[in-house]
Amino acid sequence: MAIGPLKKITAKQAREICDQFEMAAAAKALLNDQISPDGLLDLLMEHGHLVDAIKLLSFGLPKREAVWWGAQCVRSSLPADAPAKSSEALKAAEAWVYKPTEENRWAAKDTAERAGMDKPAGWPGMGAFWSGGSMVAAHLPQMLPGPAFTANAVSGAILMAAALDDPQRIMELYKLSIEDGIDIAKGGTGKRRPRGDAPAALPSGAPVAKTR
Repeated sequence: MAIGPLKKITAKQAREICDQFEMAAAAKALLNDQISPDGLLDLLMEHGHLVDAIKLLSFGLPKREAVWWGAQCVRSSLPADAPAKSSEALKAAEAWVYKPTEENRWAAKDTAERAGMDKPAGWPGMGAFWSGGSMVAAHLPQMLPGPAFTANAVSGAILMAAALDDPQRIMELYKLSIEDGIDIAKGGTGKRRPRGDAPAALPSGAPVAKTR
């Protein structure tokens, strides 16, 4: 498999991304100082290191694209009887992607917490909230999120969604999520047709917050 260039990922070498998260030993053995992100992603998929492939994309994508990816993967796993607060949390995360303002960042947090941190639907919104800006009210001393917070929220959402959707198909669901992430990294909107009322596309012309 040859994935080809991932234009949304600006790192030239995969190590720039992989130094930000802990890899499985067998996956880390595929890493060297010359390999590109798409080259490593090829190898991770070929050797079945799909969790590390999801993390590579989560940390490599800009935060706005990563949150969109996480929201679409979670949405695709929502059962028909999912509570309304799950859908509302995903809508709020997507609203931040469309318009990454402070108001939408805090709204993403509020709806995420209502959905619950024990549910995948809560985590894309937290990824949006942790994209930048203080984590406490404006009248308090500023407290900034860690640089890995958004990527960890996105990868956690995707992995949790696959596990809860169908544990018997978890590797297949990981692959589908990775294919979505690759499509987004190439400038697309994700390949799977999501359940429910997801927006049609990632808004390429929307203003992007300074989150990197």
